[in-house]
Order: sequence, then C-alpha cells, then structure tokens
Amino acid sequence: MSIKSWFILQYKPNAHRVALRNLQRQGFETFLPLHEVTQKKSTKFVLDVRPLFPGYMVVAFELESAPWRKINSTMGVSRLVSFDGQPRALPPDLVSGLMLRCDASGKILPPVLPCAGDEVRVLNGPFANFIATVEALPGPERIAVLIDLMGRKVRTFVPSTQIEKLG
Repeated sequence: MSIKSWFILQYKPNAHRVALRNLQRQGFETFLPLHEVTQKKSTKFVLDVRPLFPGYMVVAFELESAPWRKINSTMGVSRLVSFDGQPRALPPDLVSGLMLRCDASGKILPPVLPCAGDEVRVLNGPFANFIATVEALPGPERIAVLIDLMGRKVRTFVPSTQIEKLG
C-alpha cells in the first residue's frame, strides 16, 4: 500500500483558482498557502490575499497508483515539477508544518508573540535552554528578555524565532 505524498506543481500566471478547482474536481488534494499583502491603490491602502509562493502550490497523490500524469494537462496547471521525468516528493514535515501555521482557508496566521512578563525558553545561541522573562517587545523581529545569570538579572535581545513561550 502506498501513502500519499506532497509534490510541487507550477500553475499558469494568475490561474491558481482555476488550477485548484480543476484539481479538486479530479480528486486531488491540494494546498495553496496564502498571505495578506497591503498595497496602495490610488489614495487608499487595500488589503489583498495572495499566494505565499507565487506560481506554485502543492498537490498530494500516491506516486505508484494515482493517475498523476493527467495533472500536467489540467486547465490552469503549467506543469508538475519533476526531475528526470519523475516528480519528487516534498518532506512530509515541511507541508504539515506549513499547514499548522494556516487557518482553514489556507491563510498564514500571524505568529503568536509573547507579552511582557511571560516566561520563555531560549532555543538557540549562547543562552540556549535558559528560561527568561520577557521584558519588552522593541520590534517584531527581536525581544528583550531578562535572564538570571549568577544571581543577577541580565537584559539581552533575542530574535523572536529563537524563543518558545512556556505555559
């Protein structure tokens, strides 16, 4: 028995909706991560939802048993990304991790940042595995934390990607 794997496909310019609809009609499971983009139109700022990876989406099928060759002739699809005529599966953790960061419609959710006073664990760097208290959030990319070193509270700045909120 074969297990479904995720593969990359390239869709035609501005045809992601058509490709999604036609692939789903054929019974293929698809995933198109989206994100919000703010752009200026005349004198107003407008919020628009666009594909996270323009021109590409992922599709799941069983390589040995599914009729995957018909994907290339699906309306809206340019081609299934393949090497030496054979599509290569993506690591399953990559797609499942991306799906966990999205809502039901496929839109990327904003990262959950800790608040001042929250306890966090530092994941990488010289303070890896230290428990710290968030002091301030000077920007979305870095966080000021207080770490207890030899009985003193020391302030340091840590990238927001290198901490994990506790509790």
